[in-house]
Amino acid sequence: MKHRTRESFQFAAIGYVQSPFADRFAVPRQPGLAKSVHGVLKLDSDPDLKTALKTLDQFSHLWVIFVFHQHGARDWKPSVRPPRLGGVKKVGVLASRSPHRPNPIGISVVTIERMDLEAIGGPEITVGGLDLIDGTPILDLKPYLAFVDAVPEADAGWAKAEWTLAKITFCKPAEADVQILDPDGTRKLREQIVELLAMDPRPAFQKRQKPLGLRESEGSRYGFDIMNFDVKYELRDGGFTVLSVQSSTD
Repeated sequence: MKHRTRESFQFAAIGYVQSPFADRFAVPRQPGLAKSVHGVLKLDSDPDLKTALKTLDQFSHLWVIFVFHQHGARDWKPSVRPPRLGGVKKVGVLASRSPHRPNPIGISVVTIERMDLEAIGGPEITVGGLDLIDGTPILDLKPYLAFVDAVPEADAGWAKAEWTLAKITFCKPAEADVQILDPDGTRKLREQIVELLAMDPRPAFQKRQKPLGLRESEGSRYGFDIMNFDVKYELRDGGFTVLSVQSSTD
């Protein structure tokens, strides 16, 4: 077979993600891990796109094909250190879901909560289990088909180890903050904070420097932003204690 040079293709985004995550910190490592996290797939106001969405609302889940537009590297990396391996062991990037790929594109499966084809500015699809940051460009959407997409007997390789969830507590001031910011619980603010922290959203180097359960790590403080709320927390009693939840737009 004749050797082929790498071909180049050009794609245009069909829309963008509206997400509670302003940056990549605290974003779930995989879709569906934080089921309470919701967002919107905002598509361009192209009449053809509206037509293209016809009957998509008959499905419960869909694949989002997107661009890793903020992965922060100019060149791709042939090997990476996955957080699931503690950021210590290297694997080939094509054996991972790292954004530092030959072509910075990714796929996520999300639940379809509702669709509004008549939304101002273009169709909107509200989705759950989102793991994408705000402004992520969308290249394509495809319905999820369990009878072909789900493979229960699949071997997860080096990623087969189950997630170990951290214990989460809220100090009294933090509980009061959540009650003020989300009094009726419609935003599911507390639930989202718990889901995100339980997976230890810290970068791998911070996990190595201050591992959970180590006496010397106790009292170390960190923070992340979700839905324009600044969440401060610390390592305490082998888990995480939320210290405060404040608006980050004040």
